[in-house]
Amino acid sequence: MPLDLTRILSLIEDMPVFGQLLATWPHQFRGKGVILLDAAKPYLIAALCRHWRQPVLVVTAQPEQGKKLFEQLSAWTNNAVSVFPEPDALPYERITSDLTTELERVRVLSMLASCEMGEHTIEPPLVVASAPALMTKTTMFHDFAAVCSTIKVGMDIEPYRLLRGWTDIGYQMEGIVEVPGTMSHRGGIIDVYPPTSELPARLEFFGNTVESIRLFDPENQRSLERRESVSVAPATELLGKRSEVERILRDLDLANLTAEMREQYEQGIAMLLDRQRPPNSQFYASLFNQGSLIDYLPEGAILLLDEPRNIEQAMEELHSEAEQMRGEKVARGELPGNFPRTYFTWEELKEKINGRGNLSLTAWGGDEESFRFNFAPAPNYAGQLPSLFRRVKQFLKEKQRLIIVSQQASRLSELLADEDIIAAPVTEVGQTPLPGSLTLVQGSLAEGWVMNGETYLFTDAEIFGFVKQRRQVKKHPVPKQKLFVDITPGDYVVHVEHGIARFTDVRTLRRDGNEREYLVLRYAAGDRLYVPTDQIDRVSRYVGAGDRPPVLSRLGTQEWSRTKQRAKEAAEDLAQELLALYATREVVSGFAFSRDTLWQQEMEASFPYVETPDQMEAQHDIKGDMEKAKPMDRLVCGDVGYGKTEVAIRASFKAVMDGKQVAVLCPTTVLASQHLHTFRERMVLFPVRIEGLTRFQTRDQ
Repeated sequence: MPLDLTRILSLIEDMPVFGQLLATWPHQFRGKGVILLDAAKPYLIAALCRHWRQPVLVVTAQPEQGKKLFEQLSAWTNNAVSVFPEPDALPYERITSDLTTELERVRVLSMLASCEMGEHTIEPPLVVASAPALMTKTTMFHDFAAVCSTIKVGMDIEPYRLLRGWTDIGYQMEGIVEVPGTMSHRGGIIDVYPPTSELPARLEFFGNTVESIRLFDPENQRSLERRESVSVAPATELLGKRSEVERILRDLDLANLTAEMREQYEQGIAMLLDRQRPPNSQFYASLFNQGSLIDYLPEGAILLLDEPRNIEQAMEELHSEAEQMRGEKVARGELPGNFPRTYFTWEELKEKINGRGNLSLTAWGGDEESFRFNFAPAPNYAGQLPSLFRRVKQFLKEKQRLIIVSQQASRLSELLADEDIIAAPVTEVGQTPLPGSLTLVQGSLAEGWVMNGETYLFTDAEIFGFVKQRRQVKKHPVPKQKLFVDITPGDYVVHVEHGIARFTDVRTLRRDGNEREYLVLRYAAGDRLYVPTDQIDRVSRYVGAGDRPPVLSRLGTQEWSRTKQRAKEAAEDLAQELLALYATREVVSGFAFSRDTLWQQEMEASFPYVETPDQMEAQHDIKGDMEKAKPMDRLVCGDVGYGKTEVAIRASFKAVMDGKQVAVLCPTTVLASQHLHTFRERMVLFPVRIEGLTRFQTRDQ
């Protein structure tokens, strides 16, 4: 359950300065400043959003600060909190565009555009953007809003016209819709997956009339619920009328480019003119984009500037570095001399900012008109829990409010109970804490604070001296059907019904007035099979023993059927052996490990990162297996860097706590050395002996 601290926001209303700040909004709200502790900024921002009920844009100097602020705000507010990401590439850098980043930027733009156009939202959006993200030019608001549309049941519209319009705003035609920004067409059915929607929509037509709209599951393609309408926003920031696009692209001066770079530019321009997306499409964004994120803010929206001087400095540094890079690229013949600037400067944005209601948040400085909030740093105990517990008793006796937010809330609850302080851990604060109360919350915040000398917020940073870091993992939506096959022309493949073939190429063929892509498979005697790309899951790469090429199957014969029958019989024999093995395992008595010890909890709590849901699930299942009186048989599978080693460390430690020895087998000497270092580092505070056994050890060792 996500951390919810929204009930604590009402406490700030007891501060007179908060009422004074609200009284100035919106008429006297330009250029005002607020002075408060850095740790309290998420709390104040959430409290202001709760009262304003208007869209808010918070600007930070660096992307890392923006991501941390986003994490904190998610615990403090019910508003739709989003990060407007900066492009992955530096200005004038030609690298493959990350579709995930562009779709997230488009999603935020669509959300703000909906507010500007007066569409109803449950909670006003709260957007966090870094200086590099705010500087980057995007689609002009009127161009973006002009192509947003809502399709309703009963609407009359020609399907092919609808598809052409969606193609112009960045949607890609696919056989099956599985990821945002794609669409498909099958007879009287059109599927579309807007970036703003959690699920794709299926439109059924009767002639040119939309007969029904249903949301469906992209994994199994099954319908989930009916809708009366679906909103479709652009799937790209590269918008523009065809005539305008042609003029802009043809005005590029390629005379100073090297032959190799000129060829790359000509290929990219040709793809854009043909309404295709080059791999580095974001590189060309500045040719069409002249808008700013600020232009999407509706009337009444508020700009919050977190340390304006730092924001200005960050923008000026990026501008200086970009100008240097531009000059070097032009000199090397890698960039056209008249290529436009891809971002706004601070001076250009300053004018836009001053034209909006804006509020500066700073940790110190300010003037006499600044609003000063009485927040102080929380006392730091750095793991000295007896001292903390003595102060807790004192605070409660003095009728102070205590709120503890910790990843080790369960353990703290047990230790507090030993001191006759009863506090059950919760993930959601159900009511405003009363004076003289202690609220123990399971979760994580970056830092604590003291408000008005009456309310104390403690986090792991003050209690233990460190806070578990949340690892940033960017999820890339990938079509499931494309996970089944990774082949290139010339590879040997196996079709589930027709056998072994050689993949030659992909061709586009027209049938019944529709164009479709097909995989061309070559079989023995020159036979060919055309497989539609939406049936690509029926084709897999050939995997065989040795380096000898396989014998190609022959279409129209029983050869492949006989081969499958023999494989089926062999699989059945293997299944019988496995059944006998597992039947034996069921009756064999194993060792039932004890439940987690205090040391186990402390070792796991010392992990410096916030565990992922997958890690927690794997850990729970493994411990459950270990505590049963039968042998464990479990496989933990995951990509590099997804936390498998930590799961193994915790299982190993659990075994050692019951007096057992543990052997960790590694495929390479290097990996064995790495695991030895990691295991020792994680268990350094416990009486566990850990040694390595590789070819580098002597006979005596």
